[in-house]
Amino acid sequence: MQSNKEKIIGILGGMGPEATWDLFGRITRATPAEKDSQHLHVIVDSNPKIPDRTKAILGEGPSPVDAMIATGKNLERAGADLILIPCMTAHYFIEQVQLSLTIPVVNGFHLMQRYLENQGIAYSKVAVIATTGSLQSKIYPHYLGADRLICPDENVQQHEVMDLIYGPSGIKAGYVSGPVITRLNRLIARFETLGADAVIAGCTEIGLVLKGHPMPLPVIDPLDLMAQEAVQLALSSV
Repeated sequence: MQSNKEKIIGILGGMGPEATWDLFGRITRATPAEKDSQHLHVIVDSNPKIPDRTKAILGEGPSPVDAMIATGKNLERAGADLILIPCMTAHYFIEQVQLSLTIPVVNGFHLMQRYLENQGIAYSKVAVIATTGSLQSKIYPHYLGADRLICPDENVQQHEVMDLIYGPSGIKAGYVSGPVITRLNRLIARFETLGADAVIAGCTEIGLVLKGHPMPLPVIDPLDLMAQEAVQLALSSV
């Protein structure tokens, strides 16, 4: 029987749906359980109607903040004790969202910051595969330090990274194997020639695609860090 002392995990999802179910699965796999009843209580509100975060950051669309807050409040009312957001671009708005909620929102960038500090010199240069909105928001250098990061030039970002994520044959269109994996492999190999020691799957769905596929560089997956942190927090008072 589940302990009443375990914290209930909320996932503020839909950004995107693939990353949402993937995070739920990672929480399940990260939980030390031998039977169903030993797993954690997880509440998922997958709201794909939240306005596009990249467009909002670039000034090309409405803010997602109100919809994120409303979805977060749904999780509060349902009994969640903490919230995860499986979208790194959405973290640009995390402080505004947190102000309107009474339960903590786990900051994936804080988790990456701590992870990189623990790695030390082993990951002195880290490449970032992320949306244009995330890169232009400067959220990565804000948390991780500009000197550590290697980002694509404008041409590569637009015609390779964004096409991989948003293109008609991209990840958000449901293409997660074959040519997409080949293109990601080539992109990461290019980062290796630029001196990167590892690569951040800054669009969380990138990590979904790369699971189980060897790449030229180690991949830092924020969803793994979130899942591990959520399990630790949920069990911390047991």
